[in-house]
Amino acid sequence: MDIQALMLITADAKQTQDLVTLVPWTFIIQICNLFIQVYLIKKFLFKPINEILEKRKNLADKTIREAREAQSEADSLKEQYESSLTNAHAEAAQIVSDAQKEAQKKADTLVHEAQEEAASIKARAAADIEQEKKKAINEAKDEIGSLAMDIAGKVVEKEINESDHKKLIDDFLNKVGA
Repeated sequence: MDIQALMLITADAKQTQDLVTLVPWTFIIQICNLFIQVYLIKKFLFKPINEILEKRKNLADKTIREAREAQSEADSLKEQYESSLTNAHAEAAQIVSDAQKEAQKKADTLVHEAQEEAASIKARAAADIEQEKKKAINEAKDEIGSLAMDIAGKVVEKEINESDHKKLIDDFLNKVGA
């Protein structure tokens, strides 16, 4: 190695040492500069960011609280709805039951009235039949009576007065009726 190379190495070492050396005033000013920067960052950057974060946290808490209140209100309304629905089902079942009972009563009443009317019609029909039967019997008696008179008149060939005639008819009818 030659001298020049050695000198270059020494010069480099000195320059490197000059870069690494600590100058007290420069160090103090840099420290003051660092504190000023920290203060300014804290005042103008961290404080507003912390305020914004606090506002966002409060807003989120408020939203969560409102959501919980809305959830509890919804649960309360759901319980009321379910209770109302249960009551409505019970009332509907009662109404249906009452309507069925009423319909059954009306049906029973209508059937009873129809049976009474049918019995009345039967009774009237039986009375009409009985009356027609009596009428037919009376007509038959009258005709039989007149035939009997004719026959008796021919047999006896005499005239019978009216009282004898009636007596003969009644006797004949009694024998026929029996």
